[in-house]
Amino acid sequence: MKKGEIYEGTIEKVDFPNKGTVMIGDQKVTVKNGIPGQKIRFMINKKRSGRAEGRLLEVLEKSPQETRDPACSIFPECGGCMYQTMSYEKQLEMKERQVRELLNAALENADYSWEGIHGSPMEFRYRNKMEFSFGDAYKDGPLTLGLHKKGSTYDVLTASDCKLVHEDMTKILSCVHEYFLKLNASYYKKMQHTGYLRHLLLRRGVTTGEILVHVITTSQEEYDLEPLKNQLLALPLEGKIVGIMHIINDSLSDVVQSDETRILYGQDYFYETLLGLRFKISTFSFFQPNSLAAEVLYSVVRQYIGDTKDKVVFDLYSGTGTIAQLAASVADEVIGVEIVEEAVEAARENAALNNLKNCRFIAGDVLKVLDDLTQKPDVIILDPPRDGIHPKALPKILSYGVDHIVYISCKATSLARDLPAFLEAGYRLEKACCVDQFCQTVHVETVALLKRTLTSE
Repeated sequence: MKKGEIYEGTIEKVDFPNKGTVMIGDQKVTVKNGIPGQKIRFMINKKRSGRAEGRLLEVLEKSPQETRDPACSIFPECGGCMYQTMSYEKQLEMKERQVRELLNAALENADYSWEGIHGSPMEFRYRNKMEFSFGDAYKDGPLTLGLHKKGSTYDVLTASDCKLVHEDMTKILSCVHEYFLKLNASYYKKMQHTGYLRHLLLRRGVTTGEILVHVITTSQEEYDLEPLKNQLLALPLEGKIVGIMHIINDSLSDVVQSDETRILYGQDYFYETLLGLRFKISTFSFFQPNSLAAEVLYSVVRQYIGDTKDKVVFDLYSGTGTIAQLAASVADEVIGVEIVEEAVEAARENAALNNLKNCRFIAGDVLKVLDDLTQKPDVIILDPPRDGIHPKALPKILSYGVDHIVYISCKATSLARDLPAFLEAGYRLEKACCVDQFCQTVHVETVALLKRTLTSE
């Protein structure tokens, strides 16, 4: 087996997050972006130390698990929804198995209570935030606005019927796309650093219907966006546009950020409600992308935290302070630590909005902030980014020796990597479960309750 060779085989299983296993003789090959049971053609693109990786070229035969038709017109070329041809029940079964296998391996099959997987209340049209890119579907083709082709950083497919977002967002995307098509406006080319149109960022409150529209461009060209504003406001939407922004971004990297924000209409924030609390969310504020599934997630977290009466809770990697505020109603004090200053400002504002006086939010790196905090926590909540907890921060967290730690992981492999450090520090995994916030995709959230054992005293 050599690099560049092409083979055919059947995907036997898929490990987290999307690593398919194909056996060619006695050689295991990892091929991403497939579904268990598919017969595929693939090319070997890596071969070393006895391990082989392949790139999926073509699905030759559907999997028996693919029991329904694609929900949108750009599947499977689009890299967004991997699993939409599988029933939602089968998606949940696969994600649950993937996470359990990771945890069991990390714990060397130690006993713990597994509480299953919680599905999202909405399987489609659940996202409250979406970033769409301008580009073309092929070299020098007409302007497109949507999502990247699977495995491509350049080709963009127009997502005119994306089923991850509310129809209001689809109508807005089509309006913006048609407007700039008629103007024959250029899109930003990442390699040459030339062009005008970059992204369309949409945010929509699931519970409020309030919508923010952000057209993100460079400063290399100038167009009158007043007609676009009027067209957007005239759209027949179920919700209501509360803000339209033109964001100037001349960064060389392909990220959504603002050098200058021009408000064309309304305001630069919207409101969403979760579990009876109201949250003000601005353009770049982090907020769980599936509001209704976030309620499920936070209900699990609140249950895992347990009784916090008269206790001090540390919410590390606190984002906009959603979890901290949910814990505050039953705690003596909650201290949130978050490195993104804008998120901390939003957390403070939202705590005031919800009349919570026992929340304190600190802007800074968890690694450094813990050195300066004089308070000692009784309970710790961890909700780190995908890469998990910084290796230098983990010993500091463990040194507090609290009885309960709730770890929320958006990447189960990071949780599995961190678990042995908890075990060595005298903790055991009491219980765990999954919450699916990302239907049709490879992602899933895991919640773990770690309890300090008496033997570690």
